[in-house]
Amino acid sequence: MTPKKILLVEDDPTLGFVVKDNLIQHNYEVQLCEDGELALEAFENGVFELCILDIMLPKIDGFAVAEKIRSKNKQIPIIFLSAKSLNEDKIAGFKLGADDYITKPFSMEELICRMEVFLKRSSANADLQNVWEIGDYIFNNSEISLKYKDELIQLTRRESELLQFLCENKEVVTKREEILMKLWGEDDYFKGRSLDVFISKLRKYMSKDPKVDIINYHGVGFKLEIS
Repeated sequence: MTPKKILLVEDDPTLGFVVKDNLIQHNYEVQLCEDGELALEAFENGVFELCILDIMLPKIDGFAVAEKIRSKNKQIPIIFLSAKSLNEDKIAGFKLGADDYITKPFSMEELICRMEVFLKRSSANADLQNVWEIGDYIFNNSEISLKYKDELIQLTRRESELLQFLCENKEVVTKREEILMKLWGEDDYFKGRSLDVFISKLRKYMSKDPKVDIINYHGVGFKLEIS
C-alpha cells in the first residue's frame, strides 16, 4: 500500500524528530518543516493527505498557516498540536477550519488513532450517497461543496461530515452525544463547543433558503428540517 503523505510542522527539533520517526514506523511518508514559512512553501509544492501543525511557530504561526492552507484546500484534514490548552485557543483553531486539536503532551498512539479516523473517512466517503438536495441547496459530499443557485460554497471536511450526518438523519432529532461520538470519537464539553461552532457555520451557509433550518433542541440535540 502506498504510504499516506503527511505535512508535519513543529519547531521543536526533538519533538519533530520523535513524531516523524514514529509516523514513518507506521508506514506514513512525512515531510517535517520547522517554521510556518517553510510549511506553506512545502504545501504549495507537494501533495499531502493530512497536515499536523504546531501553533507557536517562527515566522508564521500555525493559525495563519492553517488559514492559508484552508484558502487553497478545503478538504485536507488539519490537526493542531499545541501547548495552548485554553478553550479560546481551541475554538479559534476550529473556526479557522481545523479538524482536530490535540494538547501537548500527547501520546503517539492518540495522534495516530486520530489521524487514522480522518484518513479512513476519506476512503469511506466513496461509499456514501454523494449528492443531497437540501431545499434549494445541493450538497455534494464527494466534492465537499454546497451549491445555492450559481453560488458554490466550499466546505471543510469536518463541515461536510457533519452535514452528511444531518442529511442521513434529516427530520429526526439526533442526540448531541451521538453526533460527537460519530464524528469526534468522544463526548466532552470542549468537543460540544466545537460542534456548536460547526452547526453555526452550516446555518450561516444555508441561511438564504428560509425552508431550511438546523433546529437546536437544547440539552438534547439537533434536527435538519426542510419545510
